[in-house]
Amino acid sequence: MRLVAGPVLCLFLALPASALAAPPRSIVDAPIRTVEAGKATVGYRSIGEGRPLVMIMGFTGTMDAWPPSFVDALAARRRVIVFDNEGIRRSSAGRAPLTIGRMARRTAALIRALRLRRPDVLGWSMGGMIAQSLARQRPRRVRRLVLCATAPGNGKATLPAADVIADLSEPGTSQANLLSYLFPTDPAAGEAFVRGIVSYPNAGPAAPPEVVRAQFGAAGSWLAGGDPTGRPLSRLRLPVLVGGGELDRILPVANQRHLGRRLPRARMKIYPDAGHGFLFQHQRDWLRRMNRFLS
Repeated sequence: MRLVAGPVLCLFLALPASALAAPPRSIVDAPIRTVEAGKATVGYRSIGEGRPLVMIMGFTGTMDAWPPSFVDALAARRRVIVFDNEGIRRSSAGRAPLTIGRMARRTAALIRALRLRRPDVLGWSMGGMIAQSLARQRPRRVRRLVLCATAPGNGKATLPAADVIADLSEPGTSQANLLSYLFPTDPAAGEAFVRGIVSYPNAGPAAPPEVVRAQFGAAGSWLAGGDPTGRPLSRLRLPVLVGGGELDRILPVANQRHLGRRLPRARMKIYPDAGHGFLFQHQRDWLRRMNRFLS
């Protein structure tokens, strides 16, 4: 026994601290790690085990804008990877101009770098545009898509009202205004959302102003049909779950209905009393639908 115990103990002690640490119990406990993805560096967090789900954040957000309760519930059944888009914190910036197609290619590079085999992909808002572009450019790298409160890039998008565009184009949009767009009928859901995102250590849920401006241009080009990776929708033949809120003023519900009609293998759910944050306002029901779809 002594002859075996010595080498085994030495091997145990030689392991890096990260290998000995217990897995995080919540996404807020998961450290931000970095990986070289192609020629870029990407900062990400990971939690859970099983089939991977890559979650792509939307306009102006960092990975800290995912409510922990939402991420943790998904991670109970699978491995969840959240990350910062280009130019945010530890994710390196590229050359201007920023495009949805380029952010999708960086997401594909992250999937490759982490050796994720055909993950499922969820995209919220602008993240849903990136998810569509990813599946269009790299169809073999994605198993299923979940598109939340997003819009098509085929030139048929319904734009937000002029006052909403003016509000969102300014990096300093107030928290009150943003929450009114996310949860127009449910202030309690907005309060819960804020409590969740400020629970991250050193929380930074908003992208820096220069990135916000670059994302605004990228999303605008996509909505106008100017990004070639946004068309045609008929090429997206993988299973897709589309969700939205009837009261969404950021990306009106007509966009989700268009996706639901035009994508060959789409399922759709619209919540009549919700806005851009429907997936958090109706978290229990939406997670049930997602788990069924991704099973």
